[in-house]
Amino acid sequence: MYFSTNLCFLKGLYSIGIYIASFVLKALGLFNSKLKQGIVGRKNTFSILKKAINPQDKTLWFHCASLGEYEQGLPVFEALKAKHPNHKVVLSFFSPSGYEVRKNAKIADVVVYLPLDTNTNAKRFLDLVHPDYILLVKYEIWPNFLHEIKKRGLNAILISAVFRKDQAFFKWYGSYMTSALFGFNHIFTQDENSKLLLKNIHYNSVSVSGDTRFDRVSNQLKVDNTVSFIETFKANQLCMVFGSTWPDDDKLYLDFINNSKNSNVKFVIAPHNIKPSYISSLKSQLKVKTTCFSELNQNENLADYNVFILDTIGYLSKVYSYADIAYVGGGAGSTGLHNILEPAVFGIPILIGQNYNKFPEAKMLIDLGGVTTLASSTAFNSTLNALITDNVLRKKQGEITKSFIDSNTGAVLKIMDYLES
Repeated sequence: MYFSTNLCFLKGLYSIGIYIASFVLKALGLFNSKLKQGIVGRKNTFSILKKAINPQDKTLWFHCASLGEYEQGLPVFEALKAKHPNHKVVLSFFSPSGYEVRKNAKIADVVVYLPLDTNTNAKRFLDLVHPDYILLVKYEIWPNFLHEIKKRGLNAILISAVFRKDQAFFKWYGSYMTSALFGFNHIFTQDENSKLLLKNIHYNSVSVSGDTRFDRVSNQLKVDNTVSFIETFKANQLCMVFGSTWPDDDKLYLDFINNSKNSNVKFVIAPHNIKPSYISSLKSQLKVKTTCFSELNQNENLADYNVFILDTIGYLSKVYSYADIAYVGGGAGSTGLHNILEPAVFGIPILIGQNYNKFPEAKMLIDLGGVTTLASSTAFNSTLNALITDNVLRKKQGEITKSFIDSNTGAVLKIMDYLES
């Protein structure tokens, strides 16, 4: 029998929890526009799939929690799609922050929200999609979906996975979650520790491939990174880019920018929140000549400005190519550090806030000396002054970050070797 009595009991508890969560989300959605987007989007999933996918279609199903996981999985998605050009691609997201940004993704024929993880939803979704291959990214482990995948004998793999010993999979009470892992034909982990944790629960179809994000950012060097308005703004001067910043990050750097002694340095600020009210507040705190992407048509000479606020999306990965130094946001507060690999690929020193413990790449680059963590505006000022004035130090730290990227690529090849075997 597939489920033991204990597993059936835990499955029931889990399913009840999902139904309760659905009611809670609907209630919270009345007050939260982001949650409401997800609720409305999930209602439309099955009708969208029914129109887009025919019973005779061959399909690939790629699923990500949000935008970060999409970027992580994209190199593998592209490689698998290239091997199966006649398959339709179904791309699903759980979070609105992924769906709303990538709902027109070129890799996919149809983009939808993943329905909540109930037995009924899993069966209906798989009936409509009937995928030949299923790729899930990092943390996307939904037990009811995976048990149904296993029952049907579908090909499913998890890529760029990271596991910790404090997760339910490795606890006495987590047997239903643990059993869900066996719905995957294979799991590719980012590190050896994750592989050992899986081995300890007798999941043996596991390989260490590394993090596909390294392949993703490395591909950035193969595209045209020209951003004409940033090139004009920089005007061949030293440039610092602040990527995906939050208000806690602003507190670290505003004093430095407002210091008139740094007037020969150009600053690009790409906030995570680009709502007009926040951009207006940020701009009011800057005491030097500042302009924004939204004001491009009003400016006669961008080179005359000291600060450029990138109040739009889609440019940051290219804009990092103009940086001589980068600050990556999220680590000064509790929101979570953003992707430090995006600037690292361009071989530049990187500064971050002090909350980085959940990000192994940050720990490794700090140990290597390519990333510096800062806890105060005083520390920020002294560190940045050193990098601005010392060309040798700046070059040395940049070489470390670039070498780190180069030495960690290759995850996509390992995954594709398995898929093609």
